[in-house]
Amino acid sequence: MVEFAGPDAVSAVFRSALCFWEDAGVQVEAGPWAIAEYLEYPEGSRFLQSFKSVAASAAFEHASVFDKRLRFEDLGRTFLDKLAGHAGGKLDSRPERIVVGRPIEYAGSRPDPKLARARYDAMFAGFGGEIHYVYEPIGAAFSYARRLSDPTTLLVADFGGGTSDFSVMRVEAPGAARRCTALGHAGIGVAGDRFDYRIIDQLVLPLLGKGGSYRSFDKMLEIPGGYFADFGDWSRLALMRNRRTLEALHKLQRTAEDPAAIGRMVAIIENELGYRLYDSVGKLKRALSSVAQAEFRFEGGGVKLATEVRREEFEAWIAPDLARIEATVDRALAASGVSEAAIDRVFLTGGSSLIPAVRDIFVRRFDEDRIGSGGELTSIAHGLAMVAQEEDVAAWAS
Repeated sequence: MVEFAGPDAVSAVFRSALCFWEDAGVQVEAGPWAIAEYLEYPEGSRFLQSFKSVAASAAFEHASVFDKRLRFEDLGRTFLDKLAGHAGGKLDSRPERIVVGRPIEYAGSRPDPKLARARYDAMFAGFGGEIHYVYEPIGAAFSYARRLSDPTTLLVADFGGGTSDFSVMRVEAPGAARRCTALGHAGIGVAGDRFDYRIIDQLVLPLLGKGGSYRSFDKMLEIPGGYFADFGDWSRLALMRNRRTLEALHKLQRTAEDPAAIGRMVAIIENELGYRLYDSVGKLKRALSSVAQAEFRFEGGGVKLATEVRREEFEAWIAPDLARIEATVDRALAASGVSEAAIDRVFLTGGSSLIPAVRDIFVRRFDEDRIGSGGELTSIAHGLAMVAQEEDVAAWAS
């Protein structure tokens, strides 16, 4: 794995974040450097994170960055250039093969896989040689297979930011001509980002005016939900800091039943605090993976939010998502023609696999002794590199 000596730590993880600012023209950074730059000067920056989540969305046309309009492939090429630049020369040579991990089902409403493929093709054009797209849980299976010494029927559960993907694989003993064979797949656009939004929706948005009312002449009306929906999508939240939206919010604040709540929303938008807000949400989610109760705390732009959250509250918020995830596991088993009893091992990977309620789905169905984990943030990348070493990479392409 290539490691990056970031501003705060050395890590093999390079987050899909971009930060733009103006200094003798438009400057840009990516990954941990983008986060550091944004935190240093949020008011003068345009910060975009998890841009992969809109790859298959026809509704996303471009991101407005100062006077520029950047398409998905523009963002992607900028990201790749910066990633390579921070790799200490290890990515300077043109690779013969590029293996791109893809979800089984893309995130978003009415995702278009062909559009995503075209955008990624344009993103990687000129970066290297032939491009192959491989389901991400297949990569995880290749990585996990190193731990196995006997023939195994393996269920891989990969929980990313935007999607949860499941593959049933047959893994042969070491030395076999073909070590891994895919039996069936299923995926859903529900994962860590959706869990974050549940916290935002249930915990934060009521403090920003959601569910409140405002006066229009002699009537009390509910505050339009569109303002709050934008907090769940970086491509819209990043665009809320514009004159028209802020003027409308200031007008709403003057007539709102709870003007302080709308004031908190305005402060978060005006001070570009979206990343810090979601970072606080992520910290709460991670804390609740190890303790039964944790404090949500956010502070910035004159806004202070603090409240205790119990794990069972969080699990109730994400219960509909967990039900959809479990139904997708059923679809993966059905697609593979393999019963629960025939699964020898289950490999859980991805950050959200650490959430107890997610893990409990598999403990309940497959028993604790059949479950393996580890390398939650790197197993897919490691396994995709192993796929790239296969003689016939195209056999794994999706």
